[in-house]
Amino acid sequence: MITKDMIIADVIRNHPETIAVFQKFGLSCRECQIADFEEVEHGAGVHEVDLEQLLAELNKVCQKQD
Repeated sequence: MITKDMIIADVIRNHPETIAVFQKFGLSCRECQIADFEEVEHGAGVHEVDLEQLLAELNKVCQKQD
């Protein structure tokens, strides 16, 4: 389960299927150097993205892969 306090780069590394979700929300985390240090919650806040909606979609794509 992906949570708000997880590091974005770790999420992408462990769940590459989430890249499309981040991109859908306007977060180009794959190319961003800050993603190695930034938590999902902070990234969502900086980009003015609804955190709960982002987490729901990230977890949804991860469940499909299981």
